[in-house]
Amino acid sequence: MPENQHHRFSIAPMMDWTDRHCRVLHRALSARALLYTEMLTTGAVLHGDRARLLAFSPQEHPVALQLGGSEPADLAEAARIGEAEGYDEINLNVGCPSDRVQSGRFGACLMREPQLVAECMAAMGAAVKVPVTVKCRIGVDEQDPEESLFRLVELCAQAGVGLFVVHARKALLKGLSPKENRDVPPLNYPLVWRLKRERPDLTIVINGGVGSLDEAQAHLQHVDGVMLGRAAYHTPAILAEVDSRIFGEGGAGDPFAAVEAYRGYVASELARGTHLAAMTRHMLGLFHGRPGARTWRRILTVEGVKAGAGLEVIDEALAVVREGDSRKRTPVPATALSV
Repeated sequence: MPENQHHRFSIAPMMDWTDRHCRVLHRALSARALLYTEMLTTGAVLHGDRARLLAFSPQEHPVALQLGGSEPADLAEAARIGEAEGYDEINLNVGCPSDRVQSGRFGACLMREPQLVAECMAAMGAAVKVPVTVKCRIGVDEQDPEESLFRLVELCAQAGVGLFVVHARKALLKGLSPKENRDVPPLNYPLVWRLKRERPDLTIVINGGVGSLDEAQAHLQHVDGVMLGRAAYHTPAILAEVDSRIFGEGGAGDPFAAVEAYRGYVASELARGTHLAAMTRHMLGLFHGRPGARTWRRILTVEGVKAGAGLEVIDEALAVVREGDSRKRTPVPATALSV
């Protein structure tokens, strides 16, 4: 098996973005990328509307459930529920810096409690047969990342965790907003690369600031996998190249074919009463940089929110992009050039 078959490429869990509709679109673009749910708290999983919160479509596989929490027993039960629902992996969020997360004693603030994180992972691992994994930062606030990251990984590895997704930034919980925490703290990719060198037995996936597949491929010289976040969401067409460039499988995918595949899903969801805009909002950046992209976005945004909007909105928007694409490919006649 070629070495690149062992690489791991995933789409980051993003609150209010990577819902089940988004994941179906992303799967239409890449068969191999691992998809993640938005983070769900243990309270939501144990006491909320599971049918709504945990629902996903069969075509999403492989798909991971990301949990937020800090009580080992609750996390174990939530992991059991996730496994029973059919998720392929259960991931614990030790990286989210929002105020709500801090007040609930989970997310990035757990970087300060690596022993507790290890206890949580041990409980989850004992509860399920699917892999349990950690997504973390390199540290928070005044922590020394060389100590905080390696300590967390060491304790969790002792608890049986074999895979870590590392956002290569600190989270500055005092003074920065969650949005600022995605950009302001400096990236420290070499530290994550060093983690892989020192722990070759573990699967290390790097996250944070990776904006293209070129960058992803460069990181794969040092780590086992790459997780893309906002770049994958805002310019999803890059996912059409993941299977060929990262895994060496087939040629580049076609965003037009992805729309056609997603169209069938949209039709089934419309029949169930889902509003069109809930699904088309994830498609806005699909043709970024191509002729007709602005009109594509405008039609989906303006027409998609109207009462009763249906597949005709997607068809109208797609026709504009197809026309722009065909014009781009049509050579200018020689007579026109001589005028």
